[in-house]
Amino acid sequence: MKKIVLIDDHDTFRAGLRQLIEKYSDFEVAGEGADARHGEEVVRTIKPDIAVVDLSLPDKSGIQLTRLLKGAVPETRIIIVSMHSKIDYIMGALRAGAIGYIVKESVSDCLQNALEAALLDEYYLDSALSREIVGRLLEAAESSDLSDSTYGNLTAREQEIFRLLAQGTAVADIADKLCISAKTVTNHRANILSKLDLHSTVDLVRYAAKLGLLEDIS
Repeated sequence: MKKIVLIDDHDTFRAGLRQLIEKYSDFEVAGEGADARHGEEVVRTIKPDIAVVDLSLPDKSGIQLTRLLKGAVPETRIIIVSMHSKIDYIMGALRAGAIGYIVKESVSDCLQNALEAALLDEYYLDSALSREIVGRLLEAAESSDLSDSTYGNLTAREQEIFRLLAQGTAVADIADKLCISAKTVTNHRANILSKLDLHSTVDLVRYAAKLGLLEDIS
């Protein structure tokens, strides 16, 4: 069972998250916190697989807490839940180290997928948010100093997987499409990031945007 910690100052919402997660056979709620201070203590003690963190906490923002948690317990993946869908909040959460961002009204539809993606070290965003994120990444790519000199060093298979990852295709779906195992896809992803000196799927999308590949896969 994968351990989840919930950090949210609204008792009713936190209880709703717990009830949702109790329906998922592979996950369990191992701890809870009603503010950043208590939440940080719980995460440091339990070292869960995933922490689900509210963006707006009474003593610190979820983004500030994410930075603290990634420094203290880097193996714990962070998923932000929020009432806000503003691009600046989303980009701030990703830069702080969050691997997922869900608008609260979408939680019942998205939470399980977000948890499963996080375990595969895949970024997860509400589908309604993804298009705007890609747009911001395209803008950022214009001033990026990323180089395409090493892209040609990827094998044909790695380039194929690179394009699918940049498109937002999940590891499991890539595995099905290419008739290989999810572990093989994950290994290819690690090799791709290493060869291109990238550190996350967000970096990979920025790289694809710079090379003009997003137009080909849109």
